[in-house]
Amino acid sequence: MDFLLLLARLVIAGVFIVAGVAKLADREGSKKALEGFGVPVGLAGIGGILLPIAELVVGILVIPRSTAPYAAIAALVLLLAFIAGIVYNMSQGRAPDCHCFGQIHSEPVGPSTLIRNGILAIVALFIAVAGWSDPGPSVIAWIGDLSTSELIFGVIAVLAIIGVAIEGWIIVHLVSQNGRVLLRLDSMEAMLATQGRQPVANGAAPAKPVVGLPVGSVAPAFELPSINGDKVSLQSLRSAGKPVLLIMSDPHCGPCNALLPEIGRWERDHGSNLTVAVVSRGDPEANRAKAVERTLSNVLIQEDREVAKSYGTTGTPSGVLVSADGKIAAETASGAEAIRQLVVRATGSPPVAINANTPSAPKLKAGDTAPEIELPDLEGKTVRLSEYQERETLVLFWNPGCGFCQRMLPELREWISTRQPDAPELLVVSRGQEEENRAQGIDAPILLDQGFATGRSYGATGTPNAVLIGAGGMVASPVVAGAPAVMTLARGGASSSSNGNAPANTAKLG
Repeated sequence: MDFLLLLARLVIAGVFIVAGVAKLADREGSKKALEGFGVPVGLAGIGGILLPIAELVVGILVIPRSTAPYAAIAALVLLLAFIAGIVYNMSQGRAPDCHCFGQIHSEPVGPSTLIRNGILAIVALFIAVAGWSDPGPSVIAWIGDLSTSELIFGVIAVLAIIGVAIEGWIIVHLVSQNGRVLLRLDSMEAMLATQGRQPVANGAAPAKPVVGLPVGSVAPAFELPSINGDKVSLQSLRSAGKPVLLIMSDPHCGPCNALLPEIGRWERDHGSNLTVAVVSRGDPEANRAKAVERTLSNVLIQEDREVAKSYGTTGTPSGVLVSADGKIAAETASGAEAIRQLVVRATGSPPVAINANTPSAPKLKAGDTAPEIELPDLEGKTVRLSEYQERETLVLFWNPGCGFCQRMLPELREWISTRQPDAPELLVVSRGQEEENRAQGIDAPILLDQGFATGRSYGATGTPNAVLIGAGGMVASPVVAGAPAVMTLARGGASSSSNGNAPANTAKLG
């Protein structure tokens, strides 16, 4: 019993100390995680500091015999609070990132998170109850009783565990950094393609790499469980006599999560002539929560990447169009922008252009119903404009890579920090990657719209652009362009702008 109590104390100490240090090393991530769990923004900043400090204190105090029972009770209270928060969010169909160990490990909450916290709660309860009068031997005394060989073996084991943890952390960050570079290259190539240009090297166009199966070949058959537990095959997806768009995804892929709201719209808008199915992997509960939040109908779970490999896709998100007769109908689309173009081709909908300054761009006027905005924020949570109908909202179209945006950033921050109670809410619709937008320091919701589809729906032609939406979801001003016009609209509301003429300092989509 004494050894079990000592082992339990060391387990709780290790988990809480690592969690506390990792959260303190990523305070912004801890703050965002608390907001994802429903903690008010004003309290999340303080909680992002106090929570890891509490974890550190508990982890340290559970080691000495004199304070171990009291620290175990504190650990039990924290773990029960975590469990309650997880259960509540899951009951609401949400799956925020747990951010349990900061940047070392974070995943959407689900049954595995509940089980882990439940086991730790049992361990803490064991220390508090069984060890109330005698929490086991002192760590120092226990180490002193070890033989030389046992001590050497223990040190080697600890160092090996630490080495594996560090190596895993380095690999995760290298992979994510490499992924961001690939996404940037994909975005640049898509932009060049839409402008009728191709990247060249030494004056000659490089050979286009072959990705996926050849057009006209037979699509590999498969049968996978859906998030509802029933079996879905390629044949059943084709049974309606419509082409099928397979989107290879992953619940931990940022661009995949950013694309999910658009996939939901494709299902609703093009369901009569196109079947859309997301082929994901990982925890079914995490995928189910994301599907419910984005109202997705067909989400299938593969064991690893067996279906993706059979179709020759090499990354996520990727899109494969299968004709009604079961043949590959188009080249594999790699990346969100290429998938959008594939949807255009499959449905005959208006083409998606990177440059929105076209005659077809809508011209909204005061009194028009504002087009709905449904985009992921920096945490992957879907935010809708309809949630902001109780008061005026300034929708700001932004791009961290836009020089005009960067020049107006200090003025924007000052307005946010000093705005009056009757000032409009701010909702930022931005391009760029999550890290770039976090670095802007804008204390307002930032929604990611890599393809600028939302900006086009409002008639925005560049960044910075803005439009004021009145209470009730009606357009209260024309779209204005340039920093002076945007800040005037922010300070004076709809009365400050009577036309949509753009000042000079605006960029064509940065």
